[in-house]
Amino acid sequence: MSKKIALACLFLLVLAGTIFVFKTNIILAQDYGLNETVQEIDAFKDQNPQTDINFIQTKAGQIIGTALSFVGILFLILVIYAGIMWMTAQGNEQKVTKAKDLLINSIVGLIIVFAAYAITAFVGEFVTKNILG
Repeated sequence: MSKKIALACLFLLVLAGTIFVFKTNIILAQDYGLNETVQEIDAFKDQNPQTDINFIQTKAGQIIGTALSFVGILFLILVIYAGIMWMTAQGNEQKVTKAKDLLINSIVGLIIVFAAYAITAFVGEFVTKNILG
């Protein structure tokens, strides 16, 4: 019975996180100026190479931001799941070890993802400033 409750809570958490990510992205799009984005798209008609680069950078940034949001939600879910496993272990060392391993692996995965993002951002900025600009 407790596994069904844990799975239902996990499903609701994933659903809430997904709704939050999409709603946040819509709000952020409005905050960053949807009108300026439309003007940039209209500027596409000029076939200015700099505008093409800015448009591609903007789209890549949006995609990476969305992917990182999902990674953050996945990390949160794994941490909560590991905590539930640990709390319901009832002194069983094998379950506690499994929960600790899951928690450590999720933290290492999050560090790897953010390190990859930092490296990509650094290389992308270097290429944009020194090679393309």
